Amino acid sequence: MRNTFLLLLLMGTIASYSQNNDNTMKNNVNKTDEQWKQELDSLSYDVLRGCGTEPPFTGKYVNHKDDGYYYCAGCGARLFSSEAKYDSYSGWPSFYDTTDTSRIIQVEDRSHGMVRTEIRCSNCGGHLGHLFNDGPKPTGMRYCVNSAALRFESH
Repeated sequence: MRNTFLLLLLMGTIASYSQNNDNTMKNNVNKTDEQWKQELDSLSYDVLRGCGTEPPFTGKYVNHKDDGYYYCAGCGARLFSSEAKYDSYSGWPSFYDTTDTSRIIQVEDRSHGMVRTEIRCSNCGGHLGHLFNDGPKPTGMRYCVNSAALRFESH
């Protein structure tokens, strides 16, 4: 999966996708690499399109407490609610649930000598962060997300 994404990135076109009931993917957003570079700041581009990670405790939403929704910085899809945000002390914004699980794609990530679950926006394919099973109740999950992959709007 990751190699396919990188191949599309190198070809200059990112075909983004959403997860269907049968786990197949369909294109929702189709932009060239140059279009992404023009629309995103350099850190958001590195995170969303290049699977980068912002340094811990540096993102604008790590200690953010306002009520509202967090949207994908790449395409505007609503991903998380402030009601599900909590302080995981990990250095990145953390959520125990999504606003709609169909808006997040889970991909096995074997980079950096470990096996993790990468999370991507199902609408534009942008890398958001990783999912861990060490979160609080009621879900026990921790969606660990880069601030650079998010945009916030108050209720």
